[in-house]
Amino acid sequence: MAEIIKKNDFVELDFSGRVKNAEIFDTNIKEEAKKIGLEIESRPLIICIGQNMILPAIDEFLDGKEVGKFTLELSPEKAFGPRNKEYLKTMPVKIFHEKQVLPKPGMVFQFDNLLGRISAVSGGRVIVDFNNPLAGKDVVYELNAKKKIEDIKEKAEVLINFYFKQKLDFEIVDKKLLITIDKKFEQAIEYFKPKFKEILDLDLEVKESEIKEEAKEEIKPEETVEKSEEKAEETAIQPPTDNNLN
Repeated sequence: MAEIIKKNDFVELDFSGRVKNAEIFDTNIKEEAKKIGLEIESRPLIICIGQNMILPAIDEFLDGKEVGKFTLELSPEKAFGPRNKEYLKTMPVKIFHEKQVLPKPGMVFQFDNLLGRISAVSGGRVIVDFNNPLAGKDVVYELNAKKKIEDIKEKAEVLINFYFKQKLDFEIVDKKLLITIDKKFEQAIEYFKPKFKEILDLDLEVKESEIKEEAKEEIKPEETVEKSEEKAEETAIQPPTDNNLN
């Protein structure tokens, strides 16, 4: 019986994306990546359907399909959007000169968290294109939904890596997913709790870390006084360090 993929299913996916009638621009298949000079890690891509872990059009396409291979052709509107003239910005060349950069067409820079490609340099002006490099292009994806993932620990690891952008230690006890994470992420824990409950039917909670105190050397009262005096003398003759100055 064929396996049907539905929302919140976890699927191992191989893909290759290329501009229509042109070369591949992205892939997670090592052999294909080598052809375009791309170095990638040799590990499977696992996504949760319907949770925006991949291009929305691919997400929508896989929902309701059987496990297997597909070819998906996308228009610019469904892929990386049409080209927008408003994303072409003119900047004074002095901005680049101040950074000791000689701007040339084709160069890519980050401006206020946006990637821009220099499309032209004329006199004292530089035209920067903030459109996605694939904007306005038809693209074709070769997809291989290899299998559905059923192991709850593997699913939990995928969600943790996706939402927290890091690998975290965790364990599943009863209906709770206990993760080891710094307290500064407590707000993120509260924010993502509903997602873990919806997708995995697990209550996301922070596992309290066990702090082991190192055994302290037993010191006699008279030794404490002597050592304090010795430490004071050492400190008095030491030159100032960066740590002392902070």
